[in-house]
Amino acid sequence: MGEVFAGRYELIDPIGRGGVGAVWRAWDHRRRRYVAAKVLQQSDAHTLLRFVREQALRIDHPHVLAPASWAADDDKVLFTMDLVAGGSLAHVIGDYGPLPPRFVCTLLDQLLSGLAAVHAEGVVHRDIKPANILLDVTGTGRPHLRLSDFGISMRKGEPRLTETNYVVGTPGYFAPEQMMGAEPDFPADLFAVGLVALYLLQGRKPDSRALIEYFLAHGTPGAPQGIPEPLWQVLAGLLQPDPQARFKTATGVRKALTAAVEMLPEAGPGEEPVEVFDQIGPLPPGFGPNGPEAPSPAAPAPVRVQRHPEEPQQPQQPLPTPSETGSFHLPPPPRQQPAPPPQPVAAPAPHPAAVTPLAAHTDPALAYVPTAAVPYEQASTRSYTAHAPRIPAQASPAAQSPAQRPGPPPKVAIPVLFVALICFAVGLWALTQT
Repeated sequence: MGEVFAGRYELIDPIGRGGVGAVWRAWDHRRRRYVAAKVLQQSDAHTLLRFVREQALRIDHPHVLAPASWAADDDKVLFTMDLVAGGSLAHVIGDYGPLPPRFVCTLLDQLLSGLAAVHAEGVVHRDIKPANILLDVTGTGRPHLRLSDFGISMRKGEPRLTETNYVVGTPGYFAPEQMMGAEPDFPADLFAVGLVALYLLQGRKPDSRALIEYFLAHGTPGAPQGIPEPLWQVLAGLLQPDPQARFKTATGVRKALTAAVEMLPEAGPGEEPVEVFDQIGPLPPGFGPNGPEAPSPAAPAPVRVQRHPEEPQQPQQPLPTPSETGSFHLPPPPRQQPAPPPQPVAAPAPHPAAVTPLAAHTDPALAYVPTAAVPYEQASTRSYTAHAPRIPAQASPAAQSPAQRPGPPPKVAIPVLFVALICFAVGLWALTQT
């Protein structure tokens, strides 16, 4: 079993790693479902502030993977989101290379739909790239895209956490104004969407710097090889170096994309369908589709009891076997023995392990001597409840009556008696003289 975080989230196995935290597959014990948990690895004030901003984002949209809950435990913090197992766009390109234009248009429409919901909340993502765009496992069916990782996103008007001349984001997907240190804005996200589209259509990371230089020197180029002209016109409107010449909203791009799709050629009969595989892998042992699996019932292991060296070994009794319902058969009750008539009996010797250290300071003649263990069926509680005085086991019957004290030896008694007679005679003489 994995570590249980904050008494609720059981971390199972890592499925990804980012700049400031690792993403784990986790089991939510309260909601009884698997989730993705991003565990913060650093604890400096700057990283914690970004974490607070990211976990505070709540956008309910089918194409946005935003944090759903968060928890803290000692010096660790995490937030959870839906578990998306199909990997990112980078995984798809790694499996298939360049993707068919119509398939790319489907992905772009979903990405723009989610981005429009993000922009409607006044949030600029600032890190749109293939690794942050995830896919559900849909096989060869219609793909389902989720925009994720809002670690460096910010609302328009919020104070920046970096200096003005410090660029935040992923190199290769910067808008020109980002590299100049301009305030984050929605057109910068749209420029990154255009670069992601080129990546999907060409199967390799685009050279954004060379592309920007060509646009500035020669204007909009013609459609690259393998990209239909109607679709390229939409992408060129996203890749304009001047943000004023670029599309302003994600909704506007979606409208232009819908019109371009109608002019695209139909897919050929020999075109290979794109399948989105499970990139996370099977659950580790101990976990099933419905959460952690309960251990199989088994007979209890025998308990090893440490015996005193002088205690005789008792015959081992067979362990009770569990029934079909998981309960255990109880041993038969002990046979009742008739109580012996009241008489002084020797008190039973305690087990040597139960003798307290104070017994070492008592008279050795009064020490208890260990006796052989009595079987359970023959044991009686009368010896522990009898009101007769307890007698040490080694005391003889003659020791029970008080013994007479012996007199002084003759060598001492005769001189003492002689002195006493002299004193008595002197006393009588003194009385006769008065």
